[in-house]
Amino acid sequence: MTSMRVGESQGRILEFLKRRPSGTIPAMGKALGLSVETIRSHLRSLEGAGLVARVGHHRRGPGRPEVLYGLTESAGTLFPSGEGQLLRDLAAFLETEGHEILLRKFFDERLARRRTEVRERLQGLSGARRIEEVARILTEDGFMAEVATDDSGRPLLRLCHCPMRTIVDATQAPCRAELRFIREILGKELDRVSYIPSGAHSCSYAVREELMMPRAARRTSRPRENRPAARND
Repeated sequence: MTSMRVGESQGRILEFLKRRPSGTIPAMGKALGLSVETIRSHLRSLEGAGLVARVGHHRRGPGRPEVLYGLTESAGTLFPSGEGQLLRDLAAFLETEGHEILLRKFFDERLARRRTEVRERLQGLSGARRIEEVARILTEDGFMAEVATDDSGRPLLRLCHCPMRTIVDATQAPCRAELRFIREILGKELDRVSYIPSGAHSCSYAVREELMMPRAARRTSRPRENRPAARND
C-alpha cells in the first residue's frame, strides 16, 4: 500500500496511462500540456511510490529509444471499483437464498489453506513471541494488527483494519471464520473486547491463559436446551 498523496498533475498522468497500455514522456507531455521535465519529475515520484513502472521502449527513428511507462497493479486501487459492493450483494444473496452453510464453508476452506501456509512460521513459538508472530501474519492479510495489554495485564490482539468490511455488512461468516483461525494459530482462547461493525476503532481480543478448547469439546460444553421428558404412555 502506498501512502503517497497523488497531486492533480500526477492524477492526470495516471489517468492517461489507464486509458492506454503505455506511454512515453513526450506523448504524455503533449497530451496533458505539461513540459517534459514536469512529466519526468512526476514519473520519478510515481515510480518511487510503486504506481508506475518502465514497461519497454519505443523507437521513432535514429537515436536512443524512448522509455515506455505503464501502470503497476498497485495503481489499480486508485481508480473506482465496484468489487466491494458486488461481493456484499453476493454474500447477502447467498444468505437470503438459504446458502449460509456454503458461505461458511468457503471462508473455512480459505483460512484452512492460510493456516497450512503459516504453520511452519509458528513452529516452536510460544507466549509473547507467538502472539507477535500471529500479529505479523494478520497484518500481512490486511488487518493492521498490533499487540497491546488490557487493564488486567492480559495480551490484547488489536486488528485496526477490516479488509472485508464490505462483506461483513452482509454476513458475519468471515468474522466467525477469522476468529476460529486466530484461535487455532494462537492455540489460545480469546475474549472479544471490541468490534469494528459495532462502531469500535478496532476488533480487539484479549488472550486467555488457557489453551484453546477443541471444537468438539466447545460444542459439547454449550448448555443444552431444556426439553420435555419423553412420555412412556
